[in-house]
Amino acid sequence: MGSLFRSEEMTLCQLFLQSEAAYACVSELGELGLVQFRDLNPDVNAFQRKFVNEVRRCDEMERKLRYLEKEIKKDGIPMLDTGESPEAPQPREMIDLEATFEKLENELREVNQNAEALKRNFLELTELKHILRKTQVFFDEMADSHREEEQVNLLGDEGIRAGGAGAQGQNLKLGFVAGVILRERLPAFERMLWRACRGNVFLRQAVIDSALEDPSNGDKVYKSVFIIFFQGDQLKTRVKKICEGFRATLYPCPEAPTDRREMAMGVMTRIEDLNTVLGQTQDHRHRVLVAAAKNLKNWFVKVRKIKAIYHTLNLFNLDVTQKCLIAECWVPLLDIETIQIALRRGTERSGSSVPPILNRMETFEDPPTYNRTNKFTNAFQALINAYGVASYREMNPAPYTIITFPFLFAVMFGDLGHGAIMALFGLWMVLKEKPLAAKKTDNEIWNIFFGGRYIIFLMGVFSMYTGFVYNDIFSKSLNVFGSTWSINYNTSTVMTNKALQLDPASDYDGTPYPIGLDPVWQVSDNKIIFLNAYKMKISIIFGVVHMLFGVFVGLFNHRYFKNKLAIYCEFIPQVIFLVFLFSYMTILMFIKWVKYSATNEETRFQPACAPSILITFINMVLFKSVEQTGECSPFMFAGQQGLQKFLVIIALICVPWMLLAKPIMIMRSRKEAAHQPIAPYSNENGDAEGALNPNNAAGAPAGGAQQGGGAGHGHDNEEMSEIFIHQGIHTIEYVLGSVSHTASYLRLWALSLAHAQLAEVLWNMVLKNGLSQGGWIGGIALWAIFGFWAVLTVGILVLMEGLSAFLHTLRLHWVEFQSKFYSGLGYAFQPFSFELMLETSSSSTEE
Repeated sequence: MGSLFRSEEMTLCQLFLQSEAAYACVSELGELGLVQFRDLNPDVNAFQRKFVNEVRRCDEMERKLRYLEKEIKKDGIPMLDTGESPEAPQPREMIDLEATFEKLENELREVNQNAEALKRNFLELTELKHILRKTQVFFDEMADSHREEEQVNLLGDEGIRAGGAGAQGQNLKLGFVAGVILRERLPAFERMLWRACRGNVFLRQAVIDSALEDPSNGDKVYKSVFIIFFQGDQLKTRVKKICEGFRATLYPCPEAPTDRREMAMGVMTRIEDLNTVLGQTQDHRHRVLVAAAKNLKNWFVKVRKIKAIYHTLNLFNLDVTQKCLIAECWVPLLDIETIQIALRRGTERSGSSVPPILNRMETFEDPPTYNRTNKFTNAFQALINAYGVASYREMNPAPYTIITFPFLFAVMFGDLGHGAIMALFGLWMVLKEKPLAAKKTDNEIWNIFFGGRYIIFLMGVFSMYTGFVYNDIFSKSLNVFGSTWSINYNTSTVMTNKALQLDPASDYDGTPYPIGLDPVWQVSDNKIIFLNAYKMKISIIFGVVHMLFGVFVGLFNHRYFKNKLAIYCEFIPQVIFLVFLFSYMTILMFIKWVKYSATNEETRFQPACAPSILITFINMVLFKSVEQTGECSPFMFAGQQGLQKFLVIIALICVPWMLLAKPIMIMRSRKEAAHQPIAPYSNENGDAEGALNPNNAAGAPAGGAQQGGGAGHGHDNEEMSEIFIHQGIHTIEYVLGSVSHTASYLRLWALSLAHAQLAEVLWNMVLKNGLSQGGWIGGIALWAIFGFWAVLTVGILVLMEGLSAFLHTLRLHWVEFQSKFYSGLGYAFQPFSFELMLETSSSSTEE
């Protein structure tokens, strides 16, 4: 849990592995997922590394598995997924896996080729069957008495004369071809025949009613049967070329009716035989795929683990003897013993007698940032990392965000009903966590919701709390404890006057409502005015407390990195500036709430005499003197004007303090260092003698990382002009940011009022109309109107308003809170982990 507040302490280690044991040791480290290896061969091409052949073999096995997976999905066979992750197989098992995959692929390809050939044959026989049926109709039509007239019309008088005088009076013999063509190509096919043959052919066609299956891709196609009559070999050649161009399939068709009937019977017999063979082929294919589907997920896991191990081994160096592999890796300091146990376990598995060696190394590189998270804290850590990964050993905002994020969201989204909807949705995802996670959908929006299920649940619960404080549930109020206001008017006065005022001095019994707002405010006309002042003030209070907390979190960074210069020259003036100006303004709010009331006997403490805090703050900053007018005093307590001048002067002194103190101290320390003799050695653990020395301002814990968490950067190689400019930018940013960030927290007030007013408008304009009608017609109308109101409530007030409040809360944390202490200049710890690797590969496969 400690690493949640500050990243784990990391160390760079050198690992020596015997070549025979390297595979098993890396496999154990992959299961552990606590080691980040460095590439020791950055200049070596990927194709020139030692284990490139093994990686290629894994790629080939993965290709075969993807082919099997595609065929299994094509047949709709469910793949068994037990959720277990088998261990990476030994290198000698790769040969067995390769042989298994090779056998399956060859068998499946052979079955597919045979099936495709059978389907192609079946298609040809089916088309021939339709041709024989359709052409029989054509020949029957031509056998009647109009056949001679059609021949004469086709040939024309000139054609008859060209055949010679002896041809007159004889029946001319016409040739024909029959075939099938895609239905959509038929019109163009017919036009081409007419133009190319100059109208000297006769085309008949008929539609095949049933769809035919394309054997190459399995798509359904629609075709038509055609028969073309012509005379002469020249036309026959031309017709066949046109058919070939339009990819029409021609089939032999006998002229004699008896031959056609015999052929049709033979075709039907062959089709029945083919159906039987096709069924057996499909059964065999199905059995092969079902057997493969049972092990496919495990095979994928094994192959990917093998491939990941060899990829990692390619990062290692070979020693001179070629018998030892050398690796460098970042590991968490607390897990070194666990890693050594895993290495010993891997050595025992490989049967090696040489134990692995793990040595810690000294380095001046910045270690990676590693925060241990669980399924609850992971989503909050992801919000922080989206802004920037924390610098090494920098304070992590995630644990504070777990509370402040849903709370600030709830201040803007305060509604007991809407919060309950959000909380129930989040609770459902939490309770159904395992079955929902097992579905592994690729819907990006759903994955975002599911990943933030704990955030959604907490935001809903906190919104229910703030909604109870606001006494707001779907724009209505709950009268739980009874109102402390009483109406002293008689009935006639109440009924005849549209608006009446209640006097707090007489109509209020002085006892505050136990929790939150009195329900009487829900029916008052000046509710918006009262809530406006109330929510605006609490927004400023929350904002100042949140920013002040961020500045104090920065103190932990300075103390950890032994950066006393930042404490004296940045932290202290920042706190004084923020407290003396903006915290003082929040104190005035509490004084005003306590001292000014309608029941106070002194006139100067009546509500009418209460001074405006905003005007008071403006006059305070401008040193403007205010005179007392009448009995009302512009000041809340004695000596307020002098105190305010003192606070503003001290706050203004803090500006040059932040601007000049640190650069001047750095300049002095550099001059002192220039006159000092050269020390015989340097202290490895940092300059403990003079903590004000800027050259070691950030310290060097755990690997010499010089990260100061926002203000503790080293300035060894910076020019003094750059230091002055850098400090000036930070000073201006903080001073102006204190004003703008305080005003930015007013979004809590604005969005809260907007949400409440939108809910009230939706109630008055939609649901109120359904409640105003009576009888059975009113019941039906209420049912329909309630459905419409519920859809608008969930769609607009919960989803859209919730997303808006979420984004504003995210901005308050990223800009207003984290800018006070968080630099976010680190890089994430990316360990060699089979679990992370499999999650990444599965998500990329689904996409």
